[in-house]
Amino acid sequence: MWRMVPTDEYQRRIKKWPKKYKRELGAMIGNTRKVFLALCGDASVESLHFGFIHFEPGGVLAIDQKGGGTGLKQTRLYAYPHLREQILYLITMGDKKSQSDDIAHAKAFVDGVKRSDEERGQ
Repeated sequence: MWRMVPTDEYQRRIKKWPKKYKRELGAMIGNTRKVFLALCGDASVESLHFGFIHFEPGGVLAIDQKGGGTGLKQTRLYAYPHLREQILYLITMGDKKSQSDDIAHAKAFVDGVKRSDEERGQ
C-alpha cells in the first residue's frame, strides 16, 4: 500500500510558503494527490502522462501548478516514488528562482535513499 512521506525540508517549505501563492500550493498538492492515486491504482511511473509532471534526473518527479487556474506563478513540488517501499517522498517545493537548487537537493535526497537501499542489500 502506497503512502506519502514528507521530508523535513518539504515541511519547512510548506510552512514558509508565501500566502500570495496559496492557489499555486493548492494546485501542486492536488496534482500530487492525482499522482499518488495513480500509483495506488498500480500505475507505473512511466505511465504517469499528466501534463503537470516533469521527469527530472535520478527519478525525481517535478509536479507543477498546471490545472489550478489562470495567472498562476510557475511552481514545482519535487517528489520521489520509491517503488520497492511504495513510498512517495515529498522532498521540497519552490518556484522558478529556486528551481536548480531544488532539483539538486531532490537528486541528492534520492541518491541518499538509493545508497541506504544498497547498504541494506535491497
